[in-house]
Amino acid sequence: MTQTKPKLLIIEDDPGLQKQLRWSLDAYDVVVAGDREAALAQLRRHEPAVVTMDLGLPPDPDGATEGLATLRQMLALAPDTKVIVLTGNQDRSHAVNAIAMGAYDFHQKPCEPELLNLVIQRAFVLHGLQQEHRRLQQSQADSPLAGIISRDPALMKVCRNVEKVAPSSATVMVLGESGTGKEVIARALHQLSPRAKERFMAINCAAIPETLLESELFGYEKGAFTGAVKQTKGKVELAHGGTFFLDEVGDLPLPLQAKLLRFLQERVIERVGGHEEIPVDVRIICATHQNLKALASTGRFREDLYYRLSEIVLTIPPLRERSGDAVLLAQHFKNRFCGQEGRPALHFSPDALAQIGRHDWPGNVREMENCIKRAVIMADGPAITADDLGLGLAEGEEEPFNLRQVRDEAEYKAIVKALARVDGNIVKASELLGVSRPTLYDLMERHAIRTSLQAV
Repeated sequence: MTQTKPKLLIIEDDPGLQKQLRWSLDAYDVVVAGDREAALAQLRRHEPAVVTMDLGLPPDPDGATEGLATLRQMLALAPDTKVIVLTGNQDRSHAVNAIAMGAYDFHQKPCEPELLNLVIQRAFVLHGLQQEHRRLQQSQADSPLAGIISRDPALMKVCRNVEKVAPSSATVMVLGESGTGKEVIARALHQLSPRAKERFMAINCAAIPETLLESELFGYEKGAFTGAVKQTKGKVELAHGGTFFLDEVGDLPLPLQAKLLRFLQERVIERVGGHEEIPVDVRIICATHQNLKALASTGRFREDLYYRLSEIVLTIPPLRERSGDAVLLAQHFKNRFCGQEGRPALHFSPDALAQIGRHDWPGNVREMENCIKRAVIMADGPAITADDLGLGLAEGEEEPFNLRQVRDEAEYKAIVKALARVDGNIVKASELLGVSRPTLYDLMERHAIRTSLQAV
């Protein structure tokens, strides 16, 4: 079986050097371009992993202006491409500029074939390793954090940021809609920190009456108020050495905001009814579904407290914006609840999976968990149906899964957009799309795309 040669794009305006480079680089499938327009067209069409280019391109063959401009556009179109700049001894400053812009390496003219081959070979190896690393990241089913199940790139980025932030002492604010898993992120920050062996204390500011919240946070002395029969430590003091999690911090009353700010500044507390300052060493993590900046602008949240709490901000995307995660989580919860409820293995019917994928999940993961638990309990047969989910969705068009259908729709949209951008010019549209002109004609005929703006 023949092995396909890797694509190599050579950007060189001298026909003699083009021929010489083709001959010395016969281990690759070489494509050639002599100016910026041709180079960008070849880049779109062939998507080569490695490019060699001379910076002296027309209309500035004796300078580097056109070459550097071409390099900038190429890296904007294909940032992973490894560009090797070919330059003369007197043009070393241009090579330095090219490296600063993102070129992979440079090689001096006249070219030494063996050395240039080695540089190109290393560039291909590095490109392959980077692509493999990206594929491994994309294929990883679960996030690196316990309790988080996702394939969504945005949430995976949040998880990687948690790993970076956790070892530090920074105060962290976790933002996200209700039910997205803010406490799960907070616990992950604690578990991955040097404080993991100490206590994790959590309090929900919205769930405790204002009159009791201060004593819950900071504790109280005996006799401080009616019913205070003994000295009691607050949650902040109990978390000494560990992590204290303030959930729904946006609901914290203004008087307590001032006391929390003082604690963050001085790291000491006073119990209700007491006068002794007690030093406490805790890491503060807070969470809210509200816009604290907007609250601060209306005077409902102290601006200075906001900046104290938001040294690091992590934002969790809602479930409706996490690509593919709805069905992934549904399968996870179904398996878990089948085991908990003693049900034999169930599966989702096609209409149930369609509804799960179309539902907006305003309650996020919490709504999903409750929905699947109810469905597991209520299912009569071996399959969970759309009726068992109880989502009450109107019938809608199901997103296509057939690869040919998806590809045809994407091709149609891309061709229409490209033709519109170049005012119907077939040559320019084919270059923009990275295909030959006959191929574009064939695609237009297959998709029944007709335009009076076609130009050849």
